[in-house]
Amino acid sequence: MSFLRFVGAILFLVAIFGASNAQLSATFYDTTCPNVTSIVRGVMDQRQRTDARAGAKIIRLHFHDCFVNGCDGSILLDTDGTQTEKDAPANVGAGGFDIVDDIKTALENVCPGVVSCADILALASEIGVVLAKGPSWQVLFGRKDSLTANRSGANSDIPSPFETLAVMIPQFTNKGMDLTDLVALSGAHTFGRARCGTFEQRLFNFNGSGNPDLTVDATFLQTLQGICPQGGNNGNTFTNLDISTPNDFDNDYFTNLQSNQGLLQTDQELFSTSGSATIAIVNRYAGSQTQFFDDFVSSMIKLGNISPLTGTNGQIRTDCKRVN
Repeated sequence: MSFLRFVGAILFLVAIFGASNAQLSATFYDTTCPNVTSIVRGVMDQRQRTDARAGAKIIRLHFHDCFVNGCDGSILLDTDGTQTEKDAPANVGAGGFDIVDDIKTALENVCPGVVSCADILALASEIGVVLAKGPSWQVLFGRKDSLTANRSGANSDIPSPFETLAVMIPQFTNKGMDLTDLVALSGAHTFGRARCGTFEQRLFNFNGSGNPDLTVDATFLQTLQGICPQGGNNGNTFTNLDISTPNDFDNDYFTNLQSNQGLLQTDQELFSTSGSATIAIVNRYAGSQTQFFDDFVSSMIKLGNISPLTGTNGQIRTDCKRVN
């Protein structure tokens, strides 16, 4: 991690925690649930053996959770008389809720009422990346779970797959994240899958032009058109976000962008937006997996520290799907 990035991360933590004196800690569960990491790892390892998308599903939930009212587990709440974040268009098709339920059940059996759902998302995200051969980092704990969800916030604050870079940048800066964070966190698309509906607008009639998105590599375009034919029943058709090493957490996502083989519009925008400072960051990560891993770790720590509920705020849900 570069010195400037380290200082930036420290300043961000000070800004987040200074007003409320909130404090997350790596040792938060050392006495109340000392086996929390091994328990979560056991569930994640089992699930990832049968579902290569498990880690990608969890990290998406964590990201979408933290971008709406902070990292408070609100994305996990089921509809209960009001619309929740699960109903928001940005979260349609999101998976991994059953994995969270399995982790929560395992933890409740050992240390009931202790580990929050928001902390589960943070820890399981790190473990999912490690299981996919990615970097590890020290996860901080102490988040509480929210009592409400915010669907309107999910509609406005979470980048959709169809955004331009000009739209995404303020969505990140509003959360205290910079361009490096945007590109590094987008690198989580180095594993996982996406439905045709998240990118097929690029294949045939991009922005109403009647033509495909010109930034899509011609051979890659033909492949995607075969997977998601125009007018086809593509609702449950998935393809890999990373065409080269779809189940490994590596820097191939960035070399794919250099070859115009980014799957989502939001992916390719990082490299194909003329004059953008993100191009140099993509090139740096494509040339150095170590640099990508270092910055990704820094950005994940920043992400996990966005406006957590701590202390007497919030609660520890015994069921992540509903308020106690």
